[in-house]
Amino acid sequence: MKLLITGGSGFIGSALVRNAIALGHSVINVDALTYAGNPDNISGISDHSLYSFERVDIRDGGRLGEVLEMHRPDAIIHLAAQTHVDRSIKYSSEFITTNINGTYALLESVLHYWESRGNDEKFRFLHVSTDEVYGPLDDEGSFTEHSPHRPSSPYSASKAASDHLVNAWHITYGLPVLTTNCSNAYGQYQFPEKLIPKVIINGLGNKTIPIYGNGKNIREWLHINDLVEALMRVLSGGEVGHAYNIGSGQEIANLALVEMICEILDSKFPDRNPHSKLIQFVNDRAGHDFRYSLDSSKISNEIGWDPSIELSEGLMETVNWYLANDNWWKPLCENAQ
Repeated sequence: MKLLITGGSGFIGSALVRNAIALGHSVINVDALTYAGNPDNISGISDHSLYSFERVDIRDGGRLGEVLEMHRPDAIIHLAAQTHVDRSIKYSSEFITTNINGTYALLESVLHYWESRGNDEKFRFLHVSTDEVYGPLDDEGSFTEHSPHRPSSPYSASKAASDHLVNAWHITYGLPVLTTNCSNAYGQYQFPEKLIPKVIINGLGNKTIPIYGNGKNIREWLHINDLVEALMRVLSGGEVGHAYNIGSGQEIANLALVEMICEILDSKFPDRNPHSKLIQFVNDRAGHDFRYSLDSSKISNEIGWDPSIELSEGLMETVNWYLANDNWWKPLCENAQ
């Protein structure tokens, strides 16, 4: 299969690119290479015969059309997005134009391309979204695919809008789409501004580890390898027009998560003071949702996917990766200063 992946130089996208090529698929990576799109994320396969790269902003419908006609993909996996909540609060316009206008431009280009293929029934457009579109939960319950969208931040609102656009292009024009709503992902090559790599990197540098509010906000964490496998399974086996929640079932408060990472760092550097002493509570984020939790029974029952990596195992693997790859993350941290 020939796949076109938008945002293929980012955290999730690059993992998907590597996985797809390992499975023998041809991949066209379409990425604008903004701050989080890093060519080093795919350096190991950049010369592979199955890999092609096109530097294109998804808001540029004309260029998207040219790329589609040039490469003639069998499926699209749409990952390109602005994703960091803190940035969305400060720079909301980038999130609106990329996540909403960009998805619109992509849908229009893909619709024209799909129609030129004679409305190919085997063609697929997989839209990768987030659990944050559902809004906050209290202590109990989980979101299903039928839960209403109640986004709280500019980021989640822009992703919710993109979900609705994708669904509308299916209902109105018949475009064969699939949507996934995923819980928090973590693992190798994640940009340092995200919580888990920030904790690891700050801990290694003996710097303050900031935690919003009282640290009791709860998230569900999914290892990148499990997520990528789930996305490929949905692409090949999902029912057109349907959405699928992808979660791990492993919920944990932010403070407890940070303490787990600190304990791992303590085991690596026993001569240092406990890394938990670096924790500092800071003013809470505006509109900070208390809890997310996904009911992932649909993807389990209909497609047969279940997560396989326990959080403790995944965190240890992730810490080890950042320890071994400071040549990847140190330049990113220096450029951010």
